[in-house]
Amino acid sequence: MSNWLRVAITMVVVAWGANVYVPLLSLYRTTQGLSSVEVSFILFAYVIGIIPALLIGGPLSDRYGRRPLVVPAPIISAVGSLLMIVGADVTVLLVIGRIFSGVALGLGLAVAGSWLAELRPQGTARRAAMSLTAGFGLGAGVSGALGQWGPWPTGASYLTHIIVAAIALLLVLPVPETMRSEETGRLLAYMVVPEAEDPRFVGVVVPSAIWVFGCAASAYAVLPEVMIDHSGGLPIGFAAVICVVALGTGFAVEALGRRIDSPTSSRGTIVAMGAVILAMIVGAWASNRLTIPAALISSAALGAAYGLAMVSGLQEVQRLASPRHLAALTAVYYSIAYTGYAVPAILAVLGQTWPEVFGYPILFLGGAVIASFCLTMIIAAGQSRMAAPPVLRHRRTL
Repeated sequence: MSNWLRVAITMVVVAWGANVYVPLLSLYRTTQGLSSVEVSFILFAYVIGIIPALLIGGPLSDRYGRRPLVVPAPIISAVGSLLMIVGADVTVLLVIGRIFSGVALGLGLAVAGSWLAELRPQGTARRAAMSLTAGFGLGAGVSGALGQWGPWPTGASYLTHIIVAAIALLLVLPVPETMRSEETGRLLAYMVVPEAEDPRFVGVVVPSAIWVFGCAASAYAVLPEVMIDHSGGLPIGFAAVICVVALGTGFAVEALGRRIDSPTSSRGTIVAMGAVILAMIVGAWASNRLTIPAALISSAALGAAYGLAMVSGLQEVQRLASPRHLAALTAVYYSIAYTGYAVPAILAVLGQTWPEVFGYPILFLGGAVIASFCLTMIIAAGQSRMAAPPVLRHRRTL
């Protein structure tokens, strides 16, 4: 097995662990007695682990290498799943378990993605995005099936992931190091990412990054909540279907990213934001219709927007970043993108506090308006010059 594939499988597995919880949201609400705000906060809790792992792990790997940060990731991910089993009735343990899953995913996003780029430079952005999306989809699909029809709804899904994580650990152990810094000391220098201040990053990448997981979370957390009483009596199974449809659509769209992206313009990002606006409008329609076909169409639209936004953002990052700051800039990008996971919690709070004002159709339409504003920013900033060195600027990433 090739080394890049071993790293890609590790990315799949840590993403798998991050999404085991998602289809079980309704299970925790109905059998564990948690409110919609509580289950949404637990969903968001793993961002508490992701962002520090990204912002510290990326620079650490640029300084000390990829292996020391990636090899422990499957172990950390498995510990997170174990805590979710043990803490099925304890909210604090569920939160801690999600944080562990977030730490593992953060290392997979920034460090494993950079390792993959160095092991297999061609097609890096697409392979990284597809590995993560495949993991998210597998985690949601397997978890939903076992949660709805399995013998141990709150444990079987996590136990399955622990077994898969052990296999991933064995696979990644032989992969050689690719990042060898010639400098010593001055770790802080690796934590300062000048490319993050580039006008193109600020004006083009940032406004689209916030929608990557904003769309994903809307698909597999908000839609199942909206449809919990309209899912044919199978809320967990239906939540899994919505997740798989959204992520499957995102996976397919990511494979087409090469045809949309342009290294000399913001075409890829503009198309992605157009998809986000459309997805928000479709989400408003589905929230009003409350039918299974409408929810599936909406999940596909949100998944397509997620996939386009992720792959276009990663392509921009890989063109802008110098080799020394590749993992660090990737970490900054994902840290911004993962703020989108706050969307379900925000919507749950608004809907619970002012239900007569903030219905889900209105909230989705509000998202379309905000996304339109972001698109305007991207178009205005799209003419900014690339800041990356010429050798990177012209490097093929797909």
